[in-house]
Amino acid sequence: MTAHPAPHSPVRLLLVRHAETEWSATRRHTGRTDVALSDRGRAEAEALRGRLPLADTDRVISSPLSRATETAALAGLDVDVIDPDLIEWDYGDIEGRTTEEVRRERPAWTIWSGGVHGGETVEQVGARADRVIDRALAAGGTTVVVAHAHLLRILAARWIELAPVEGRRFTLDPASWSILGFERETRVIEHWNQGPLPPEQVRPSTST
Repeated sequence: MTAHPAPHSPVRLLLVRHAETEWSATRRHTGRTDVALSDRGRAEAEALRGRLPLADTDRVISSPLSRATETAALAGLDVDVIDPDLIEWDYGDIEGRTTEEVRRERPAWTIWSGGVHGGETVEQVGARADRVIDRALAAGGTTVVVAHAHLLRILAARWIELAPVEGRRFTLDPASWSILGFERETRVIEHWNQGPLPPEQVRPSTST
């Protein structure tokens, strides 16, 4: 990750995880498979419209997968950039399988410690997250990032300068939002895994 000095104007990333799909509801690993939102997922995404915490943003970037772009559209977000670095972890041979199914063959397995065959390592996902962060820091202001649970968890870990595997320490629900920002020169997590705000609590961003 490129070293950047603390910005003179506030830099924030508003992370939005896509809403529910049939696969996420059953906890199946959903990487590159382009699974659409469920009926409940569409309702969750619509509930975000006008109720994300920062009313003023500078740009919206999204994963190319339809569950992310549809979440953005239903939430009233106009996507400026489709960023392939935001696609979910390539799960290789565990795509579409639950942790419980994998553990019948590999006891005590987790995606974080056991890895996958034929997919990406956590470090490779971390390298993609680093590129997203570098571009957001270079651009300044507030960037809305619409993407996937594991990718966003790893991005949060990298934002606070932890190893990619430390994304395991953050949980992230469908249709949730989180904010990454600064406290003086230090990169921090301001809010994590939040739901839609009532309209009266939505506030402008402090970006310029």
